[in-house]
Amino acid sequence: MLVVIVLVVLVFAVRLWFAGAGSGTPVGARSEVAPTGVSRGTSTLSRASPTGSGTGGAESAAGAAGVAGASAGAAAVLVVHVVGQVRRPGVYRMASGARVGDVVTAAGGATANADLAAVNLARVLVDGEQVHVPRPGEVVPPAGLAAGGTGSGEGAAAGGSAGSGTSSGGKVPLNSADLAALDTLPGVGPVLARRILDWRTEHGRFTSVEELGEVSGIGEKLLAQLTPKVTL
Repeated sequence: MLVVIVLVVLVFAVRLWFAGAGSGTPVGARSEVAPTGVSRGTSTLSRASPTGSGTGGAESAAGAAGVAGASAGAAAVLVVHVVGQVRRPGVYRMASGARVGDVVTAAGGATANADLAAVNLARVLVDGEQVHVPRPGEVVPPAGLAAGGTGSGEGAAAGGSAGSGTSSGGKVPLNSADLAALDTLPGVGPVLARRILDWRTEHGRFTSVEELGEVSGIGEKLLAQLTPKVTL
């Protein structure tokens, strides 16, 4: 009996020992939890995602602003046709507010045959117009505007027939008439007409008919004779 009891105790002890050795498996399993760092890494990427989305939104807003800026820039560009005595005649895009002298320079400058005194280089350009740089004695119509265009400067001042250089009332517009049109005025020949053009180039637009009296060679008597024949 004693031997049996001892054997039972030994068997029980062996079972307890194996049970203790087997209990190490969950610890090993817990040690494998280390890859949960990947889960944390995924979580980090997940948190980064909204930031990336915000960046995309900012880029979209910036792109929209760029398109709006480009549209505004396009609206500020003038398209002008340059012909006559320039080195590179053609159609040029100019910034809003540019003057005739600027587009002549863009066209390579005037040739040696150009009569720049017949062109108001200080006039502000109008979108769609044609700038004609003539030869000496060449008849040049007033600056032409695009159909339906509304402009300022000489082209708008012309008002009437572009080819005749006269307004609808039959008066010669001082701010847009060329040499030939001014030469038709009573008491004004080619020399005095050129002086009027020179004054206009130097001072810009006439603001009143009375300013004709500032042109060399036009006295009070001739001014009184010209006043009913001209307009601004």
